[in-house]
Amino acid sequence: MNEHPPSDHPESNDFVLEPLDNERLANLCGQMDEHLRQIERGLGVEINNRGNLFRVLGDSPSVQTAGDVIRRLYDDADEARVTPARVHLLLQEAGHQEYPLLEEQEEVLIRTRRGTIKGRSPRQIRYLRNILTHDINFGIGPAGTGKTYLAVACAVEALEKERVRRLLLVRPAVEAGERLGFLPGDLAQKIDPYLRPLYDALYEMLGFERVAKLIERHVIEVAPLAYMRGRTLNESFIILDEAQNTTIEQMKMFLTRLGYGSIAVVTGDVTQIDLPKGQPSGLRHVTEVLKDVNGISFTFFQARDVVRHPLVQRVVQAYERFGRGNGPGL
Repeated sequence: MNEHPPSDHPESNDFVLEPLDNERLANLCGQMDEHLRQIERGLGVEINNRGNLFRVLGDSPSVQTAGDVIRRLYDDADEARVTPARVHLLLQEAGHQEYPLLEEQEEVLIRTRRGTIKGRSPRQIRYLRNILTHDINFGIGPAGTGKTYLAVACAVEALEKERVRRLLLVRPAVEAGERLGFLPGDLAQKIDPYLRPLYDALYEMLGFERVAKLIERHVIEVAPLAYMRGRTLNESFIILDEAQNTTIEQMKMFLTRLGYGSIAVVTGDVTQIDLPKGQPSGLRHVTEVLKDVNGISFTFFQARDVVRHPLVQRVVQAYERFGRGNGPGL
């Protein structure tokens, strides 16, 4: 077991799969890279490749485990078709290598008017600690891991304790195109339904009436990412949600809005990108650009960090079993 403490910066593991065989690579990656996305979700890492040159980013030792799984799958791909079931089996076999993050550290408590919120998994505890000690933070991983909810909790606490003067909740307007074009209202009104998880978290922590008053006074602002261009945000807590759908230029624009006394939290799931085909994700890109920059934290969540009703996990597992038995057409 790897006993090194986790770092705030993502580790990287670069390797080449040999011998080069394009058919074997296609078998390994799966249709639309589905096998690579499955590994990303299972181990909380990010995988990029150009041909047979691979780079894995994430928490150590998860990057090493992912590299081992990819190599084993490449070996398998020479003689048999790689399936999601085979990927799942290898991930299960690799599960015992996971090290217990932050077990020796005290839990972090976030206090709001409606109660106290704390991390329910080791990575959630680390994520909260990072937000409290860094000015720019990234929470990357699957839905249900608490990335956005905990970020909103930290923002509400900072606002209540007057460490910041305003709270901005932002997300890219990828959906505000053809599918929303016929809805009434301006861009902010069209994207409003997609910001509902942010509103729900605010209502839970502050109450509906207080949230409405703070929005009316512009203490809380909920807006599309496009509205951030040209602004400098001082003494603010800014959350960029669904950041996998930012372009490289948008991500740079957002990060350079940060002013004095401000904190930024960027959340997203690199396996759920809705950008047009061929358009690189700013969230994938930024993990490499900023991985060694001091003052910036990265927390990579895994599928096992999902905190939801126990039945949800059983439902997901049942769908996975059914899908494996009935082929990719489902």
